[in-house]
Amino acid sequence: MRIVFLGSAAFAAPSLRALIEVGHEIALVVTQPDRPGNRRRLTPPPLKLAASELGLEVFQPERIASDQSQERLVAAGPELIVVVAYGQIIPRRLLDLPPRGVINVHASLLPRHRGAAPIAAAIREGDQKTGVTIMQMDQALDHGPVLASREIEIGPVEDAAGLTSRLALLGAALLAETLSQLDRLRPVAQDESLATVATKLHRQDGEFDWNVGAVTLDRTVRAFRPWPGVTLPWRGGRIKVLRGHLGDGQGEPGAVLGSGQGWVEVACGEGSYKLLEVQVPGRRPMPGDELTGADEGF
Repeated sequence: MRIVFLGSAAFAAPSLRALIEVGHEIALVVTQPDRPGNRRRLTPPPLKLAASELGLEVFQPERIASDQSQERLVAAGPELIVVVAYGQIIPRRLLDLPPRGVINVHASLLPRHRGAAPIAAAIREGDQKTGVTIMQMDQALDHGPVLASREIEIGPVEDAAGLTSRLALLGAALLAETLSQLDRLRPVAQDESLATVATKLHRQDGEFDWNVGAVTLDRTVRAFRPWPGVTLPWRGGRIKVLRGHLGDGQGEPGAVLGSGQGWVEVACGEGSYKLLEVQVPGRRPMPGDELTGADEGF
């Protein structure tokens, strides 16, 4: 099948490779423009790197909805458009363009966790399971009918980075399987009464104080790894929490309850949390017990 593939994040790369491995023709890869990264150098989106390694033609429009962008996709003549973690709204003209439709790989069990940050939302809300959904796109947010879905359990200490990698591979396999059965599948409308929305994350979403409950803190640290991360007060400043786990102590929020090799335990609004790896601004990551003045509290 002749496919135009839209994606940007690393999550999309396994799906692109899977389509090539099973023999589909990738007419064009559409991804976001290069953006300033570390030291303000322009950094290509991860999917551009994957597409270049595969020798595929790459198109990086600032706006997919512009007339020029849409004409480029029309000229590619796709039978099907596949969208995986692209990051822009697909205009109606493109939704109507390919005769086989526009298919999306979404990293949740729709209709739960529609939106930009479904993996973080699943961990932060304490879901025991999540998965991937293959859906036919329409003009509403993650609203279209479902072609296939597959679920997996979320590990008790799993973070967003690890879960994203697992779901990317699961989504790639399910995408290839779905396209092989596309003519036989019956799309199923989503149950709107079960819909939730996982909104885009911002840096300030990870700014907490020690009054937060330990369970919420633990889930959020894992959900926001690697971005936007969680920061907490520390001796007039803030530290970034990279790794930790629930403790079993109680005390005044911010009070240090104990420390050991590689960890320091701090009381929260409810329960306690053991800091295993932290980062002070301007310094490298370090074990929790290396925080100076830990006996003074946070």
